[in-house]
Amino acid sequence: MTSSTPTRADLPTFPLDRRGDVLPAEVERLCAEQPVARVRTMTGDEAWLVSNHRLAKQVLEDERFSLRDTANPGVPRQYALTIPPEVVNNMGNINSAGLRNAVMKTLSPRADKELAGWLEAQAHELLDRVIAHGSPAELRDQFTEPYSAALHCRLLGIPTDEWRRLMSGIDVAFITSPQPFEGSTPNWYKDLDYMRAQLNADPAPTEGLLGRFVQLRRSPDVSDQVSDELLATVALSLFGAGAVSTSSFLLHAIIALARQPELADRLRAEPAVIGRAVDELLRYNLSIGDALPRIALADVTVGEVEIKAGELVLVLIEGANYDPAVFPEPQKIDFDRAENPHLAFGGGQHFCPASALGRTHAEIALTALVQRLPGLRLALPVEQLAWRPGFIKRLPERLPVLW
Repeated sequence: MTSSTPTRADLPTFPLDRRGDVLPAEVERLCAEQPVARVRTMTGDEAWLVSNHRLAKQVLEDERFSLRDTANPGVPRQYALTIPPEVVNNMGNINSAGLRNAVMKTLSPRADKELAGWLEAQAHELLDRVIAHGSPAELRDQFTEPYSAALHCRLLGIPTDEWRRLMSGIDVAFITSPQPFEGSTPNWYKDLDYMRAQLNADPAPTEGLLGRFVQLRRSPDVSDQVSDELLATVALSLFGAGAVSTSSFLLHAIIALARQPELADRLRAEPAVIGRAVDELLRYNLSIGDALPRIALADVTVGEVEIKAGELVLVLIEGANYDPAVFPEPQKIDFDRAENPHLAFGGGQHFCPASALGRTHAEIALTALVQRLPGLRLALPVEQLAWRPGFIKRLPERLPVLW
């Protein structure tokens, strides 16, 4: 068993790579030879990088590894904390005052019986415009972002035509930086003020999460426990995390289908395979540009390494999802995998509560896409895609396609 090593100038730096179309070369070696490895983050702090499936699952499911404590002052960081401290505190209170029940109801596809039909109509309306625009077309701005953002506007109960305003805030809010930067705090407060104004609109919202929050605030049991700031923080966090994650995944899935047209052909010929296809594309996609961070609350042995209380652990999802011990031929997209225990939605107590919603969103979008854009392919060499630097997701700035 080994333990924490002294600071060394030669530690590899993390993140490994910002390109989202190629698995970083170091991942395969780490997974096989050094599944718990010492790295240095962009802030200069040291961390343990966990990169195979078994150990990644252990960390995600062990409550001695804390997500909430990664925001504590003085702890080692993956990148600078750019969220105001009071916003972080509000995020930590999502389990209190009935908020979790309101959020979980909002994120359940079954809570909105008209959602699937609405999503399908949204997808086809956007694709009508793409087709009218002509080939080549740019799918990030014309399809993936408006489709994903409109869904989350509906979930919150705000006008769907507000999507671009909110997505522009995400472009700043989810930057990863070695140091705090000037625009981060006013950006958060601008969008929090917007959510607060929506919550207090006249007439009061009755739909979506904001409508549920209005009812919650009127309840005598909890009215003194919830503030506008808390409710606005939860709403903004749900929109930001959900819209950027679903849009990023769609971009990666489209790239995969465009580069391997036989996959799109199969989805077109066998629509019933879409559920398995989305799960496999979730496993294969490299949109999670940064690992999932946790702070050890106690000394814990992970593999052959003793991780000390207070140390930072980074769970490398792409390592876990490409682990050949769990996924034979991991570089191959196989819609017929017998088992697919990928970790794209995380694990443990922080398993993504929107996983069912995310699958529904993706299944409808990709089904519409392969039907409407036969012959889908990239309009430029994949090497020419420009991947956004310093962002929480691996995200191509533009995705021009032909069909």
